[in-house]
Amino acid sequence: MKAMHIAASGMAAQELNVELISNNIANMRTTGFKRQRADFQDLLYQDMRRVGTATSENGNILPTGVQIGSGVRVAATPRVMSQGTLSSTEKETDVAIKGEGFFRVLLPDGRTSYSRDGSFEIDSQGRITTADGYPIEPQITVPSNSTGLTVNAQGSVQVTVGNATSPTTIGQFQLARFINKSGLEPMGNNLYLETASSGAPQTGNPGDEGFGTLLQNQLEQGNVNSVTEISDLIAAQRAYEMNSRVIRAADEMMSATVSPK
Repeated sequence: MKAMHIAASGMAAQELNVELISNNIANMRTTGFKRQRADFQDLLYQDMRRVGTATSENGNILPTGVQIGSGVRVAATPRVMSQGTLSSTEKETDVAIKGEGFFRVLLPDGRTSYSRDGSFEIDSQGRITTADGYPIEPQITVPSNSTGLTVNAQGSVQVTVGNATSPTTIGQFQLARFINKSGLEPMGNNLYLETASSGAPQTGNPGDEGFGTLLQNQLEQGNVNSVTEISDLIAAQRAYEMNSRVIRAADEMMSATVSPK
């Protein structure tokens, strides 16, 4: 029966939906994580009686018709790029973005990736890097004899070198923004790659028009709302159960048809 295939498509769609929800919940505490959601589309329809066709030679038109759908599919799993909650860390190399923008991160193969994760470290060469040791762009190197690292809202990085009485500017954070942030390709490790859908990056300093500002000693948490995810999980589970019941009902109908009286 066609109903079994339709219900099976519904079960497959809700299974993927549950997988997305579970990934969102698993990354609730992941710095800079952006939740995903599932967008669904109905499949092709079979016309038993096509709407709008003539029903008589006098010009009468079929007002509604008879159509049977083929089920559902997941059309897209876009990321919701809303601002996550900011939390204080009291660590001078932690930097959060408040507003639009991504940090630029240089990968070992020479490509530039993008991230909202500002949990930075200082490597053996004094470079400010990600937790995996990838340097940010443009590169910022902290002198070995410096103290009092500060990052202001506009991304200017200052330290006090040696016995100096006034701070010295050693670098400048830059941000990148995209016309379609949801079009970025996630590659894991809190990093994204540019794609044809995201468009080319526009770079600028924090605080410039269209760009967010920076907050030192803070990190952006994932934008996952536990209450929303649990309610979505329950709804997905119920939808899965109802589709499974349709399969059982269709099986019982087929059994009644083929079983001897």
